[in-house]
Amino acid sequence: MPEEPLPPSDRPILALFDVDNTLMRGTSLFQLGREAWKRRIIRARDIALFGWHQVRFIMVGENDEHLASSKERALGLLGGHSEAQILELADSIWEHRIRPRLYPDTVKLAQDHIARGHQVWLVSATPLVIGERMAQKLGLTGALGSQFESKDGVFTGRIIGHILHHERKAEAVRELAEREGADLAESWAYSDSRNDIPLLELVGHPTVVNPDVALMKHAHDHHWPIMRLRPSSIREARRRLRREARDAKKVTE
Repeated sequence: MPEEPLPPSDRPILALFDVDNTLMRGTSLFQLGREAWKRRIIRARDIALFGWHQVRFIMVGENDEHLASSKERALGLLGGHSEAQILELADSIWEHRIRPRLYPDTVKLAQDHIARGHQVWLVSATPLVIGERMAQKLGLTGALGSQFESKDGVFTGRIIGHILHHERKAEAVRELAEREGADLAESWAYSDSRNDIPLLELVGHPTVVNPDVALMKHAHDHHWPIMRLRPSSIREARRRLRREARDAKKVTE
C-alpha cells in the first residue's frame, strides 16, 4: 500500500543553487581544466580552449556550443584516470581554485537556508565529484551533477545519462523532490542563466542572480526577484528569505 503523503508543514523544503556565476565567479569546469593542466593531465592547447570558454561565459553567459565543447573536454579529462586521482584533483580544485572564487554573500544565503532547516543542494552541469566536494566543504546537503562511468575504479570517459543542463536539471530536481518527499511549491532556486528557466519554474520561490539578458527579461515578465551580487541586493534577498519563512510558518500554525 503506498505511503500517505506528508502534510505540507512536515515536508522538506529545498533550496537549489546553480554553481557557475551564481555561487562562484566563472566556471567550475574551467578550474578543473586549470588544475588538470598544472598536473600535466591535459596539454597547453586544452587549457587555452578552457580559457576561451571561461572568458566567453563570464561576458555573455551559457550557450549550447559552450556546453557541448565543455562536455567533450570534461569527458577527455576523466577518461583513463582512477577515482582516487579525480578525488584528489577535486580536493585541490576546491582549495586552490574554487574557494577563493566563491561569492561570500551567496554562500551566506545558502547557509541561511540550512539554518532554517531547508535542504540545500548544488545543481550543476559540472562533474558530480566536484559538486559533491563543494557541498561537503560548505556544509550543504548535497549536489546534483553530471555523472561519469567508471570500471574497476577507473573512469572510462563515458557519461552516465546526460550532462545535467537545461531541462535535465529540472528532471533531476523532480526526481530529488520525489525521493525526499519535498514540497516544490515552498522550495527555492537560484541561477544566473536562461538555461535554468525550467528549473526556476519548478519552485515557488525562484530568484535570478546576476542574470543574462534572456533570463533578465523572463524574470521581469514573471515578476521574479532579481539579486545582484552587491550588498544591498544580498541584504534584500536574505530579508526576503526570513520574511517568507515567517509567513509560511504562520500559515501552518
